[in-house]
Amino acid sequence: MKKQVVLPRYKDVLAQMGEQIKLARKRRKLTAIQVAERADIARSTLNLIEKGDPSVAMGSYFNVLRVLGLQDDFLKLAADDTFGRKLQDLDLL
Repeated sequence: MKKQVVLPRYKDVLAQMGEQIKLARKRRKLTAIQVAERADIARSTLNLIEKGDPSVAMGSYFNVLRVLGLQDDFLKLAADDTFGRKLQDLDLL
């Protein structure tokens, strides 16, 4: 498997997302083992997700969010594409 390369300034974004997932799990008083089992992933994979590791498959992130009842947050990714809309508008002119 090819290792994902993420620029250092963006690693913080992934780490913050992982921390938010971890806090959401703890707020629900779920153990890491419970979430991993319900998401059908290994406990070590959940640990990587909670650290914001870029090598974890997006499907695993989604399954953890689903277990936490946050699956609709996935739809917010790239939902407000302001830059893309500006580029599209330029093409229309």
